[in-house]
Amino acid sequence: MEYLEDHERRELWDNIQDALFNDQIDQFRAEFLEIHPYDQAKIFEEQTQDVRMQIYTYLSPEEIAEVMEHIDVDDIEEYFTEMDPRFAAQILAEISTDDAADILNELDKNQVASFLTIMDKESASDIKELLYYEEKTAGSIMTTEFVVVRANQTVREAMLHLKSEAPDAETIYYVFVIDEDKHLVGVISLRDLIIAEEDWYISEVMSDRVVSVQVGEDQEDVAQLMRDYDFLALPVVDFQNHMLGIITVDDIMDVMEEEASDDYSKLAGVSDLDRPDENALQAAKKRLPWLVILLFLGMMTASLIGRFEETLNQVAILAVFIPLIAGMAGNTGTQALAVAVRGLATGEHEKEGIIKLVFREAGTGVITGLTCGVLVTFIVYFWQGDFYLGLLVGISIMSTLIVATLAGALVPLLMHKLNVDPAVASGPFITTINDIISILIYFGMATTFLRLHLLIS
Repeated sequence: MEYLEDHERRELWDNIQDALFNDQIDQFRAEFLEIHPYDQAKIFEEQTQDVRMQIYTYLSPEEIAEVMEHIDVDDIEEYFTEMDPRFAAQILAEISTDDAADILNELDKNQVASFLTIMDKESASDIKELLYYEEKTAGSIMTTEFVVVRANQTVREAMLHLKSEAPDAETIYYVFVIDEDKHLVGVISLRDLIIAEEDWYISEVMSDRVVSVQVGEDQEDVAQLMRDYDFLALPVVDFQNHMLGIITVDDIMDVMEEEASDDYSKLAGVSDLDRPDENALQAAKKRLPWLVILLFLGMMTASLIGRFEETLNQVAILAVFIPLIAGMAGNTGTQALAVAVRGLATGEHEKEGIIKLVFREAGTGVITGLTCGVLVTFIVYFWQGDFYLGLLVGISIMSTLIVATLAGALVPLLMHKLNVDPAVASGPFITTINDIISILIYFGMATTFLRLHLLIS
């Protein structure tokens, strides 16, 4: 089955929709179900509500469930709201428990209660269990659809058990082993299980060096662990080491995308990225807090310039270079910030050490500052014909870039030490702070140069 481009999906739908609109149920099902569920979902999302309602009547809850599993959970509320509640409850029962819990977290509490009441007791119980866990923890993203074998079983017994349970399991590439008290004691790959002798005990062929995570552990830490160890699945346990569920790699990919989106939005200076379905007022509410803070910080910059009014009156040309110096400080600070936040998010700084990072950024600031400082000195000299002015701007640029680079690296590190999300040290925030620093450096040096010039003359 080949990957379809957007235009290919549209052409495919043009061929299928005639069967839908002409009530040719068998033909529609045959052609639609031949497409990969991801492409089915993309086609489904482009349809109007009337068309979607007709699709619901032609497909079973199990078939719709496959479509829903490929739709972003943030966009799924509309579809479950428009469906018949009993049909929606059947779909939720067919979806993997972790995905079903994610969907219900997006719905109104009354809807959630209604769906759980209608669903069969076993499915509802599994989903309720996941809804209990705090968001963004291992428990909230795990699935309870997994297979375990016992350490005292033979390979033959384990294979028979695996064969009967596999259809309902999320994955069987790793088979986790428990003891009689349901404590997690080991793991065995499906490959090793297949090639083992049938009369061997599981305890003889399993690995007891099993890596697991606590149910309350942060999802970002779980994602980092799975990335480091290249796991396809990771067991989740309680404080007594009882196995509660597993987290699979597809769930971790969603977590990594969510965390990256969250960090990016904070770097942009907003609490969360605007969603397409939000109106202007909702978007403004998210952006205003940071903008108000930055407004007051900007006023500090303006007041600083006012304090050096006497210097500006004596050498008006100094005002020309304020945007240059402030802009360079903001740019280099944001670059250092991005490196620091990324390193903290990926754990790289723990490997290389904070001291090494600080020295590296300090060295980078010195090299970039010296290079830009020398360059701008000669440019201003040839442009204005004043070597002292060029030297002032050059030294200011050099000093500003060194300080701004260190600030961009140190602020997120300090926030991390204080257990504050380092991404909160957003680009706009660092830029504004570096504006204040650059103005202080530039006009402080300008005032010093002016006094020295008067003394010499």
